[in-house]
Amino acid sequence: MASLTGVRLLSRGTGCIRGINSTGFRAQGLLPFACGSRIIHSNFRGSKGLLPSNNVQGPRVELTRFYCGKQPLTLDIIRERVLLVLKLYDKVDPNKLSLESHFLNDLGLDSLDHVEVIMAIEDDFGFEIPDVDAEKLMKPGDIVRYIADKEDIYE
Repeated sequence: MASLTGVRLLSRGTGCIRGINSTGFRAQGLLPFACGSRIIHSNFRGSKGLLPSNNVQGPRVELTRFYCGKQPLTLDIIRERVLLVLKLYDKVDPNKLSLESHFLNDLGLDSLDHVEVIMAIEDDFGFEIPDVDAEKLMKPGDIVRYIADKEDIYE
């Protein structure tokens, strides 16, 4: 949120951000895959330009914003993540869990537990599963196939 505020201040021509230094905008420990960055420079005295400049007089504010893509998915990674989410759910017995375990019949979950499992999967993968589709996902293998279809991942 602070970086967005800083960009708004710079674009309005104020050119300064009080109480925040440039290291406050640098993200540390991002995901291990490649990320790109963009550096924004502005003159302290009210420049409206956000492009890098070599002839800027006076103090400058340097902001760095990082842009990253999602981690590449494979069917094995999807399987592992789905099973991990289900193992971490307190009402699922890890010994009974497999890709073909039925949530209601084999694992003993009720409909509310099924909804909570679907919500945990949505949180882990970062997208929403519509209720119409969620009602059909009764096995971990079904969830893996649904996510693979949604992300266009095939063997």
